[in-house]
Amino acid sequence: MIPWLGSADPFPPLELALAEPNGLLCAGGDLSPQRLLDAYRNGIFPWYSPGEPILWWSPDPRMVLVPSEFKVSRSLRRTLRAGLQRITLDSDFAAVIRACALTRRKGQAGTWISGEMQAAYCNLHELGFAHSVEVWLGDKLIGGLYGLAIGKMFYGESMFSHATDASKIALAHLCRHLDAQGFGLIDCQMNTPHLASLGAREIARREFIARLVDLTAMAPTGGRWTADGASAVWS
Repeated sequence: MIPWLGSADPFPPLELALAEPNGLLCAGGDLSPQRLLDAYRNGIFPWYSPGEPILWWSPDPRMVLVPSEFKVSRSLRRTLRAGLQRITLDSDFAAVIRACALTRRKGQAGTWISGEMQAAYCNLHELGFAHSVEVWLGDKLIGGLYGLAIGKMFYGESMFSHATDASKIALAHLCRHLDAQGFGLIDCQMNTPHLASLGAREIARREFIARLVDLTAMAPTGGRWTADGASAVWS
């Protein structure tokens, strides 16, 4: 059994999270900005399927990516240098999260990004906490990602690709932007071979929380992001 959150209940200690399924901490609560920001500041995130109660997670170990450690393959570097795609930041957050929700992924029957989740993160975007990276080919949105920034900590949520390497292009530009702004870590949540191939690695939850506490306390960049430098020539 896991704790059930009432509207005003705090999150339980992370040590109570289950080992199987890894990181399941509690259920219930809501997706208000206050609840979501409190969750992320404490190393917790929501992940559940439509029709289920809200489930909150804090896995151990935790998959993270240091922005400066992003691995750019030779083929991706050639694509970035060609500069055929146009990169924007916070240009169309709603379109990015909608595309993440609608894009089918191998081995998944559906999506966890319900209409309720989309509305909650669009609200955080309006408040200046949630951000997106868009990859355009002409006027067509072909890839992107979204997540949250608190202090100098970025929490990656989801990405999509409708063309070869489009999501990798988005992540490469995100890492360069975050590195330039002094961000120390990207939370990737769960381990996947794809993320590992791009430079992400696992760390113990206690180490993740220690880093998170320091980074979220740093001065935020504030407000919406601009594309300054996002489309600069890639060396």
